[in-house]
Amino acid sequence: MKLLTHNMLTSHVKGVIKGFCILFFQATEVKVNEVEFNPEFVSRMIPKLEWCALVQAAELGHRQDLPGELVPDYEKNEEFLKKVHRVLLEVEVIEGCLQCPESGREFPISRGIPNMLLNEDEV
Repeated sequence: MKLLTHNMLTSHVKGVIKGFCILFFQATEVKVNEVEFNPEFVSRMIPKLEWCALVQAAELGHRQDLPGELVPDYEKNEEFLKKVHRVLLEVEVIEGCLQCPESGREFPISRGIPNMLLNEDEV
């Protein structure tokens, strides 16, 4: 699961109000695969991101000097865009677990795919 995907996930467990931001409870296997840099794509994705959640997820050991806050005029800052690109598109959690901070519900990640299915009593 790429961190771009992680940034878009929400928990829909019954009783959860906010549903975002799902936390990495553990990441037992993380891979980094090079992906062709596309500055236009990255700069278009940035406004759609929950920045704090991205920085927190990047703490898996792949933060790569990603600043804690969004930099001004990021569209023109290629060095910054490359750092965001790496975290969003190249870091991938293969095995691990996500956790909803409100309910404590854990969602396993297996072979890069998060299982967000709920039990009947959680819907």
